[in-house]
Amino acid sequence: MSDEYTLPDSDGSDPDKSPKKSGTNDENATMRVKIYSPYKVYFDGEAKSISAESATGPFDILPKHHNFITLLEPCDAIVRTAKGEETVRISGGVMHVKSDDLVIFLDV
Repeated sequence: MSDEYTLPDSDGSDPDKSPKKSGTNDENATMRVKIYSPYKVYFDGEAKSISAESATGPFDILPKHHNFITLLEPCDAIVRTAKGEETVRISGGVMHVKSDDLVIFLDV
């Protein structure tokens, strides 16, 4: 068994034989987002993206993001939905992303 992997030859002339990218370019793509503390739910619904801040700086999460976990710094978490933006001011927390499910646990 070989450890080598090669991509199929494609000159771009036949779109059915070209490697397909599964990106987040779909404007209708959403992910499930829940932001909550032990005593209150701040957001629970579908979102197109979310922006927050960790110790390494600000970042965005889009649908189809790889599994991800981080500690959040005090910031405004901005949730973008089909209806607009919602801002949740947070003093810190934990964000967990898995299979288009994003959870932010606050006050931990």
